[in-house]
Amino acid sequence: MAAVVLAASFTAGAAQAEPTQEQAVLAAMERDLGLDAAAARARLTAERTAMGAERAVRSRVGPGKLGGAWFDAARGALVVAVTDPAAAAAVRGLGVETTLVALSQSTLDSTKARLDAEVATKPAAVPGWYVDVTTNSVVVKHRGPGEAARAWVRGAGVTGGVRFEQTWEQPRLAIDVVGGNRYWTSQYGCSVGFAVQGGFITAGHCGKVGETTTQPSGRFAGSSFPVDDMAFVRTDAGNTLIGAVNNYSGGRVAVEGSREAPVGSSICRSGGTTGWHCGTIRSRNATVDYGSQGKVYEAIETTACGEPGDSGGSAISGGQAQGVTSGAAGDCRGGAATTWYQPVPEILTRYGVTLLTTDGGGDPPGECGADRYSGSLSARQSAVQPTSGYYQAAAGTHRGCLTGPSGADFDLYLERWTGSGWAAAASGTSAAADEKVEYSGQAGYYRWRVHAYSGTGAYTLLAAKP
Repeated sequence: MAAVVLAASFTAGAAQAEPTQEQAVLAAMERDLGLDAAAARARLTAERTAMGAERAVRSRVGPGKLGGAWFDAARGALVVAVTDPAAAAAVRGLGVETTLVALSQSTLDSTKARLDAEVATKPAAVPGWYVDVTTNSVVVKHRGPGEAARAWVRGAGVTGGVRFEQTWEQPRLAIDVVGGNRYWTSQYGCSVGFAVQGGFITAGHCGKVGETTTQPSGRFAGSSFPVDDMAFVRTDAGNTLIGAVNNYSGGRVAVEGSREAPVGSSICRSGGTTGWHCGTIRSRNATVDYGSQGKVYEAIETTACGEPGDSGGSAISGGQAQGVTSGAAGDCRGGAATTWYQPVPEILTRYGVTLLTTDGGGDPPGECGADRYSGSLSARQSAVQPTSGYYQAAAGTHRGCLTGPSGADFDLYLERWTGSGWAAAASGTSAAADEKVEYSGQAGYYRWRVHAYSGTGAYTLLAAKP
């Protein structure tokens, strides 16, 4: 049985159509989001603008004053929630709309973390919870009346910032033991996520380390499930790795990178069972409970549909790789649906692999990680990376390797948000151009700062987070 891969490993010699950029995406958006061709194209353009605007916003507003950001389809613009008027003034001129809210996103994330810590006492009627920046709350889903859900939240010591939502969802892992157009393990049929140098990434529940795959042939070199749902399959010689996603219309959609799309953006997913379907991003910090099979944290939650066998498949927005399919509720035969995804950047960092883009490019991440930043500085100047302003990390080890210009003295600092400002957690400040920093710390918000103590020129920073 021929394998249909998504992001993709193709058997050498197989004839494939050239990657298409937008036609399949537009067609699926028209079908799944109820848009006409002109509206779908306008939305894609607006979402690309919003991606860039969100990065600029996060570079100007710290975590304590930012309530989150999302793409508002009705307005065709990025909406930025802030906790004080001064923060709104700071982003004026970026082409965004602002709204004043009571809670910062860091507060919402902390509230969700408290619920995550009480997962062992969670009632069976609660299938999941997530940060909803559009309502400035943490949404707790419940089946039935909701008394048990409310009691559980109170027992966790959470007294505010929570919204309860009745749901029909019965989350399940998207595994199909029957078969279809997908890659195979000894037990399951799953879907390829995205091609990376040396193989492809997919869902962790599809296979354990050491298990083999067919069509394409390979072996699980890394796998994590539950808590996370990620895996890296190292493919055998003879497979051609392509930086593209199967659109199930006779062509492919090019992968251009892995920049995060804002909440509210359209997202399309590709899977071996149901093919190509689209929806919108509901949250980028969701907890989903798969019952006896375990929980997954910090997942992307969307309104796209999915079914068993789509596991591990690609989720892409505006050419940017977003996640690999973890699980679903509902189906693709009509009605409401929900799917969850493991974010791509975390997978790349965990396994030290580099996403392949449509030109087949990408550099190995080296020992320090898959996140690559670059820039140029003059003496006494500093630059913050990522350019979005900061990143959120679980407890664990951060690594950074800085390569500066020959003859210069460039320094590297890892800074942590304290609640009121940024403080250095670790640093490399030798007299050399190159620095290496390694730091083990608690969960929170972090950023890298590159400082040119002396000399001028370009630098490259490779980094990894827990």
